[in-house]
Amino acid sequence: MKLWNKENTSTSQLVESFTVGRDKEFDLLLAEHDVLGSIAHTKMLEAVGLLSKQELDSIQMELGRILSEIRSSHFTIDPGAEDIHSQIELMLTERIGEAGKKIHSGRSRNDQVALDIKLYLRAEILQIKDETKKIFDQWIALSEKHKGNLLPGYTHLQIAMPSSFGLWFGAYAESLVDDMEILAAAYQVVNKSPLGSGAGYGSSFPLDRAKTASLLHFGGLNHNSVYAQMSRGKTEKTVSFALSGIASTLSKFSFDVCLYINQNFGFITFPNELTTGSSIMPHKKNPDVFELIRAKCNRIQSTPNELTLLINNLPSGYHRDLQLTKEILFPAIESLKSCLEIASLMLSNIGVKENILDDPKYQYLFSVEAVNELVNKGIPFREAYKQVGNQIEKGTFQFDYKKGLHHTHEGSIGNLSNEKIVEDMELVLKKF
Repeated sequence: MKLWNKENTSTSQLVESFTVGRDKEFDLLLAEHDVLGSIAHTKMLEAVGLLSKQELDSIQMELGRILSEIRSSHFTIDPGAEDIHSQIELMLTERIGEAGKKIHSGRSRNDQVALDIKLYLRAEILQIKDETKKIFDQWIALSEKHKGNLLPGYTHLQIAMPSSFGLWFGAYAESLVDDMEILAAAYQVVNKSPLGSGAGYGSSFPLDRAKTASLLHFGGLNHNSVYAQMSRGKTEKTVSFALSGIASTLSKFSFDVCLYINQNFGFITFPNELTTGSSIMPHKKNPDVFELIRAKCNRIQSTPNELTLLINNLPSGYHRDLQLTKEILFPAIESLKSCLEIASLMLSNIGVKENILDDPKYQYLFSVEAVNELVNKGIPFREAYKQVGNQIEKGTFQFDYKKGLHHTHEGSIGNLSNEKIVEDMELVLKKF
């Protein structure tokens, strides 16, 4: 069944296979949202006089049954159905008769799929928000727990200045605040209903677009019917930027973990069951989980570019090119969710080494504090810098870092406060 079929119309099997592509596979992810859209749309059709009360009751009851089948995984798209919209309309018509053919009144597949995608993306964004907040909470908790555990800071991968695990974990928590800002912005773009825009040029039926938007709990409308279709692709690209931000934070943290678990650093550990071994070297404990998080998140960061290349030379109006946005974005969403889930498991089992700075190779971490100590005694900064630098060059530099800790600036090592970071996250969450 094709919604656009007419008498004496047939399509080459090769053409049909090429144009449908993987669409049915991704349409299954939209099935629940397609039914919810039809439930709202038919309520509106009855309210404006395009369906009788009896027809509405019959349609609503059967759509409810179909929704239950989808949610219990007892739903498939028949080989003869072109897409999810065709499948549901076919099932409805077979089960309740002619009334099922009326649900498409005032709709085009264009605004129907645009609606389904927005409903799907909205639900996925909210799920990613919750998973990201879970990682945020874990990083904050680890930051608080390990604020007193010192860690060497690096610039250019050279030993630089003293830091702490509290600062390290807290830095990634704050990074997620900015990432969540972008996700919240994407949510606002997604949370506008395109339903009722038809193929991009509205409908002569007296549709109540505000009613369907309200029934589907949208925050507003894409008011201009042409723009409602132009938002296809743009909406997906906006969401991809939000995914990319979170992926960037996870990727950078994963690189740190791979570095810090290395024996030459030895700053952190994980239980044996969360690492992998070598087929030839019995001593290996490889951070495969974080290597794959890094790789997957780097791929996710390519998604905005893929979508840009797909849509950036399209004029206004609908084009079949837009079908491929699902192939690009939907797997990226699933990949990010899996990365967040496994990262949470790993963070629950991370171990932190103590007394790292006892190692002699970190003796120069406190060279800045030695300079500042001289400055506090009245020696000009440049002269103090020169004195300490000469001591380092001659190999005579010595500094009691445990004593020096008492003189470090509050917040520079372990005495940080995460309260403002937590407050900022709570403010961002209110935007969803």
